[in-house]
Amino acid sequence: MEAAEHSSPDEAPPPKAIQRLIRPLQAFGKHKLAGAGLLMLATAVAMVWANSPWAASYQHLLHMKIGVGVGEATLAKTLHHWINDGLMGVFFFMVGLEIKRELIAGELSTVRKATLPAIAAVGGMLLPAGIYALFNTSPPYSSGWGIPMATDIAFALGVLALLGDRVPVGLKVFLTALAIVDDIGAVLVIALFYTASLSWVALAFGVACLALSAAMNKLGVRSAVAFFMVGTAAWLGFLESGVHATIAAILMAFTIPARTRIDGGMFVQRLQRLIGRLEQVGVPYDTAMNTNEQQSVIEHMNESIEMASAPLQRIEHAVAGPVTFVVLPVFALANAGVALDSGIGAAFGSPVVLGIVAGLVIGKTVGVFGAAALAVKLGVADLPEGVSWRQLLGVGMLAGIGFTMALFVASLAFTDSALIETAKVGILSASLIAGVLGFLLVRTASSPPQS
Repeated sequence: MEAAEHSSPDEAPPPKAIQRLIRPLQAFGKHKLAGAGLLMLATAVAMVWANSPWAASYQHLLHMKIGVGVGEATLAKTLHHWINDGLMGVFFFMVGLEIKRELIAGELSTVRKATLPAIAAVGGMLLPAGIYALFNTSPPYSSGWGIPMATDIAFALGVLALLGDRVPVGLKVFLTALAIVDDIGAVLVIALFYTASLSWVALAFGVACLALSAAMNKLGVRSAVAFFMVGTAAWLGFLESGVHATIAAILMAFTIPARTRIDGGMFVQRLQRLIGRLEQVGVPYDTAMNTNEQQSVIEHMNESIEMASAPLQRIEHAVAGPVTFVVLPVFALANAGVALDSGIGAAFGSPVVLGIVAGLVIGKTVGVFGAAALAVKLGVADLPEGVSWRQLLGVGMLAGIGFTMALFVASLAFTDSALIETAKVGILSASLIAGVLGFLLVRTASSPPQS
């Protein structure tokens, strides 16, 4: 009788009503195209909204002032600034975590692995900037040279994912590593060339917070809450200093611990010992509340699991979902709304648009492919296994999808709202062209998988 009251330990409990309701959302969230699809949807909504009878509400919402503070100390920014300076800080923090992970144990962890994507990324940054500069030789247009330098990794990998198993793994790895190096270059450009006048006191405070975070790492602090509080203070210091606040997010990511506190062998031994203890006190086979003894063992298990995983990996996993499904779509919604009024024709004739389109579509393709081909021909790098030259050319074109990073740099490069709107036309047009042509080129160069 008692055995009948408990479900088998190998038998999954029946799904609850709420689980049945959210299961489609969970399936969507796990799909490899979910992030890119949501980004495209947010872009489309922004475009429709900015060209609808409610366009004034779109602009009013973006320019609405929001302030936070304690007593007389108040920080007031427009919603648009909070999104670009604050919310995007979370995105850049995740980028920093990805870069650190790749440098430690990923595709940038050895010189041989990093050589080809690094050289290709440098070529894909310098040539687009040079092409833009040829079209725009005088201020204020010339300050936009950094716009066509970066690749939107979410969109580029999303387009590549549309081809499924037709694409060799080596090509996906190459594009991922290329985009990571590209991000490093974009961050350096923002830090060195798109920084306003400096407040040395605020900057010193921000740097001191970063030093404190690095010291916490050395001292063995593993609390995500502690790092969040110090990181927020560093972000605030950089925000008030004139250096773009997202730089603090990138640097903060490099102070997050990337090592576990116990090795694999000790972890397995601890779990085995705890499982034995749990069998002694009674394994909870039903969904009733645990006994004190059972709960104690389970808490020790959780502690062991926490010790066996690096904070960097845990935090990256925790922020990946919010960045993919909240931060980037909200950023696109706030920045992709271009009014397609009577001035759109003039925008396409602007040297800013011509420089961005030529830089992203032509400069990225030729820069990435040409630099990679030169590296292989000189023998300093190897072509990824299973990757053809035509596929590499197609990926070079996909790198021309600038979108998120390009929109972000445009907001820093220009102070004139009309110029920013013009730049958006070029960015959206170039990203669409590069995405479609790159997809078609990789598809025709890739054979269907063998059954």
